[in-house]
Amino acid sequence: MTGARADLLKGTLDLLVLRTLTPGPLHGWGIAQRIRQTSEEVLQVNQGSLYPALHRLEQQGLLAATWGSTDNNRQAKFYALTAAGRRRLGDETAHWTRMATAIGRVLEAFPGP
Repeated sequence: MTGARADLLKGTLDLLVLRTLTPGPLHGWGIAQRIRQTSEEVLQVNQGSLYPALHRLEQQGLLAATWGSTDNNRQAKFYALTAAGRRRLGDETAHWTRMATAIGRVLEAFPGP
């Protein structure tokens, strides 16, 4: 599905952002690019959704932000997981796994066309 756009379920963007920051801090553009690349171009997060999510997660204490320089020597806010963010990521990942398993069971139980 190269180039296809997928609508994210409510709350899924937060999970993707938290998971994307697991290896280390990134700025907003880097987060969007990593999600796009990792999803093989299926998930494309627009700035109008990403930055409000980053600010919300920061206000909730799940992310910490610091100013730094990008590879292009531009100033940008870099986001990193906090301890609370790591705990939330664990909880949300477990919830997502349960939901995906349940949906998979329903899809397998009733043969398609």
